[in-house]
Amino acid sequence: MNLSQFISNNVYIVSVVLFIIGLFLKKTPKIPNWSIPYILSVLGIVTCIIMMGFNLNAIMQGIIGAGVAVYVHQLGKQGSIIRNNNSK
Repeated sequence: MNLSQFISNNVYIVSVVLFIIGLFLKKTPKIPNWSIPYILSVLGIVTCIIMMGFNLNAIMQGIIGAGVAVYVHQLGKQGSIIRNNNSK
């Protein structure tokens, strides 16, 4: 099974943009951390609907794009925690 068949090519770009927006939101003091995945999900869905039209596929692609952005951030965060713990 090839996972790339489930993700539209445009969603790769959306994921990168959402990742960058998430980094900015993380630095914003008035936005709680727990709300960032929800904000990115809404932005991803709206962006994909604008790009692909209003259909179930666009909604799913928006959710996948936001999920990839949050997942990549968490991989980096957990990796740095492990690296810091191993260096002590």
